[in-house]
Amino acid sequence: MSECQINLQVKHVSKIETAEQAAKKLEQIEKKLLSYTGKAIADFGMIESGDRVMVCLSGGKDSFTMLSLLKKLQQRAKINFDLFAFTLDQAQPGWDDSKLRAYLDTVGVPYKILTRDTYSIVKDKLPEGKTYCSLCSRLRRGIIYSYAAEHGYNKIALGHHRDDLIQTLLMSILYNGQIKSMPPKLLSDDKKHIVIRPLAYCQESDIIQYAARKNYPIIPCNLCGSQQNLVRVRIKRLIKELAADNPKIPSNILHAISDVKPSQLMDRKLWDFRNLNNNHMEE
Repeated sequence: MSECQINLQVKHVSKIETAEQAAKKLEQIEKKLLSYTGKAIADFGMIESGDRVMVCLSGGKDSFTMLSLLKKLQQRAKINFDLFAFTLDQAQPGWDDSKLRAYLDTVGVPYKILTRDTYSIVKDKLPEGKTYCSLCSRLRRGIIYSYAAEHGYNKIALGHHRDDLIQTLLMSILYNGQIKSMPPKLLSDDKKHIVIRPLAYCQESDIIQYAARKNYPIIPCNLCGSQQNLVRVRIKRLIKELAADNPKIPSNILHAISDVKPSQLMDRKLWDFRNLNNNHMEE
């Protein structure tokens, strides 16, 4: 669902619900998302006492939701940790962060909106019609890592949710021939950064509803948002079609990532097939 569709959903919701009904529904969705987020943080040891967490706020529904949930969990937690919101202005045409700044001024989280012209680099390096996501992501990641290191943030929080994880798994299998996804907690290649994904258990459908009801000042991505022929879009459609027949399919895929059985696969680096013989059988 696009950010424009989310805004339309906000207007639709407000027309058919009373204020009391809307508040109750928001409370229900928030409770569910807080439960999943808290469980993910606990299951994977994402946040510890004394952590300085840099929340990457892109201006989309996922990162806004993540910031709200982390702020509420921070207030309830028995441990102390800091939150800092970081937004990268990539100099896209039409970028306007005035409403974002106004919003951040009200939530009580320190923030930085950093301007770096990655837009021109991506447009210059890639021909028209090519998918920008890969190069854009690499450039953005480098800037985020550098800023976190320079300012002493030991955890970097990204807003990827359950559906991102399962889509990435299928994309990797079908298009790259590898079984890998987005881990909930990751040590960067240079061993200097811990990346966390607190929304790893959260469904995108819940996030869409939550963001619509919170009426966040969403900033659309004009760099890649118009590229509809992305592989992810096709995979997302496939999962939706399969889930229409069996609603458990998305959760089953997520479970598969967390219940890997090397002996039932073919990776010789993970399982010693060559030396497997009758001596391994119980007498």
